[in-house]
Amino acid sequence: MEQDQTQDQQPQSLADCYREAEVSRLALEGSFEAQSPEKRDALSTAIAAYRACLARISAASVFSPNETLEDVRTDYLPFLLTEHHLAGLLQKQPTTGPRARAAVLDESRACYERFLHLLDGYEALGQSQARLLHEYDGAPRMFSTLPSDPARRRDTKIAAFRREKDLRAKLEALKSRSRRARQGEDEGGDGDDVAEEYARPVYMTQLEMAADEALQALESINREEEVLAQAPEPLMSTGTTVEEDERRRRAQEDADGASRLDRPLRRLQSAMGGPLLNKAGKPLQPFTIVGSRDELAKGVFRPGHNLPTMSIDEYLEEERRRGGIIEGGGEASGRIPEPDEDDEEKADAATYKAHRG
Repeated sequence: MEQDQTQDQQPQSLADCYREAEVSRLALEGSFEAQSPEKRDALSTAIAAYRACLARISAASVFSPNETLEDVRTDYLPFLLTEHHLAGLLQKQPTTGPRARAAVLDESRACYERFLHLLDGYEALGQSQARLLHEYDGAPRMFSTLPSDPARRRDTKIAAFRREKDLRAKLEALKSRSRRARQGEDEGGDGDDVAEEYARPVYMTQLEMAADEALQALESINREEEVLAQAPEPLMSTGTTVEEDERRRRAQEDADGASRLDRPLRRLQSAMGGPLLNKAGKPLQPFTIVGSRDELAKGVFRPGHNLPTMSIDEYLEEERRRGGIIEGGGEASGRIPEPDEDDEEKADAATYKAHRG
């Protein structure tokens, strides 16, 4: 006896849950994504409500593969739309990058698939809808509701538009008659019986429209995923803070500065290109001599830093490399270097100097 009472209460409990989910969903109609905090909270509430409905539907085994559509109670028919409505709400979730958006689309796709296969199992799809679902199952990522031929695509779009317009007009007419029936205004019978008579066609028309929308949504998901596949990843990966990103940037700048300071002096180039000194040690262009390498390092990224720079140590090192500085002192410093016989220009200069002396 208690088990029978529990089963009698379950549909009402499920009906209340579904009614709450519908109120939440309808409040979000007209918005593509929930951007404001209030909208995000409302969206989360609606998604949670539909998930709760699905859990109740599964626990109560409301729908069975052994049934036909005629076996389903009229007041259970709206519950067939649960996956469809959930899929639409999931797509409204705001995301922070291509990967997050792709994950949302995958979840939404799965909901649409379950919805369409549920209707297909009850043979509730029209002939063209069943054919499109079969095409989708064969190649989900390549699926399209439109043919490739341009002329046929145009005709198909026009036919789909007219079909949607006719279904909406039919649904409004059925809803109007159903409302009047609930009020007992129709002639020829009890109000409750007439309401049942008109309620079922309303739900069946809603399912027909939802199936069309689901097939079109699957095509839209495919197109959006193609765009996401070409989108670059965000500069900061998920979980990376601004502070971490700034530390990496500074470390890279320090590394770049060190590599600039460590370059051999003979390869140091000005902004205009070319060496700073010639072979004789004469400047070829203006440059700045600083006190130390540390001071040079500090000025690498200074605003207005125009002239090439070298430290005093580097300048002396370059002079020493060319032989312009004699080290050691004493007797060695008074010796006249032997002319380099391999360098004719230097040898001639040394001979001429010796004759004049």
